[in-house]
Amino acid sequence: MKNLSWKALAAGLVCCLCACGGGSSNSDEPTPEPTPDPTPTVAFAKGADISWVTEYEAKGYKFHNTQGQERECTKLMKELGLDAIRLRVWVDPKENDNWCNTADVVNKAKRAKAEGMDVMIDFHYSDWWADPGKQNIPAAWANHSYEQMKSDVATHTKAVLNALKTAGVTPKWVQVGNETSNGMLWPMGQADKNPKQYAGLFAAGYQAVKEVFAEAIVIVHLDNGWKTSLYEWNLDILKNNGAKWDMIGMSVYPYWTLMPETNSGYTNADQVIAGAISNIKHVAERYNCDVMVVETGMQCADGKTGQLASSTVLADGKRQLASLIKQCRENTNGRCKGVFYWEPECKPSQYALGAFTEDGKPTVIMDGFKE
Repeated sequence: MKNLSWKALAAGLVCCLCACGGGSSNSDEPTPEPTPDPTPTVAFAKGADISWVTEYEAKGYKFHNTQGQERECTKLMKELGLDAIRLRVWVDPKENDNWCNTADVVNKAKRAKAEGMDVMIDFHYSDWWADPGKQNIPAAWANHSYEQMKSDVATHTKAVLNALKTAGVTPKWVQVGNETSNGMLWPMGQADKNPKQYAGLFAAGYQAVKEVFAEAIVIVHLDNGWKTSLYEWNLDILKNNGAKWDMIGMSVYPYWTLMPETNSGYTNADQVIAGAISNIKHVAERYNCDVMVVETGMQCADGKTGQLASSTVLADGKRQLASLIKQCRENTNGRCKGVFYWEPECKPSQYALGAFTEDGKPTVIMDGFKE
């Protein structure tokens, strides 16, 4: 975009100089219309978080395309029309068999690179899950001061990214925290209690990313993509305390949003998607930055029984995904840069919002990426 902007500026300057320079000696000939530069193509990522894949493989789980041909999961995602992979990172998950530690993440990222797919790295800054309900400090950092914790964030971030660099992988996007709707590394960086420290910890992660990969797009990731008040509250804390980000990441889950306990006010999936689209446009203008749906998922299974959902429910999941992608591409003034599905490859018996069958084949939901 920088080169295109420079070319457009140069072309405009030449036209201006010609107009002010006295004109042609052959004034009877019509002045040809300038040929404008072609409109640049805006990249729109279609991706998936498949961080569970190596753990599944270790347990003997196989993946197949719709024709029944066995495929490595990353290759299958590419075959299904996706062009990007998102991978979570835990600090020291030894109690969880080291899945999603640095070595595991590098392994999966190399697969994505081999397929020509872009990579997003999602730092949880925890030894296991970090989300709006929990942001647990890693055990090794437990007794550290605020200044030490900022150093911990920076050191861990740079160590993982340098490992990727050594492996020849350059991530396009890096999340500093996962669904940090009320901050990170609680209680030290809990946004409603210690807003300045939340901003300081995020800033430490941002700076660390840029020191290793200066061109990487740093994402701040919040949940409930439809909830404008949450985004203004959280992002104003970062902005007002000197923290920077490059892109806003959203989680958009119609299924979870429609649960009665969320009190969202929405009654169907289309309303949830419309609310998210409205919020994307709002925050993009308010903070003058791009946005991406870094997590979404549609119902694939009965949440109580773990049984694959009916064909009607799966077809509606496909429709919802296709609608979300289409509206993100066409109805956000170009500010939404992609949609990522969260763990589509997981078994219905494990997670209700995947997009595969129990025996490792994609359901019709995945066809939403092709429409």
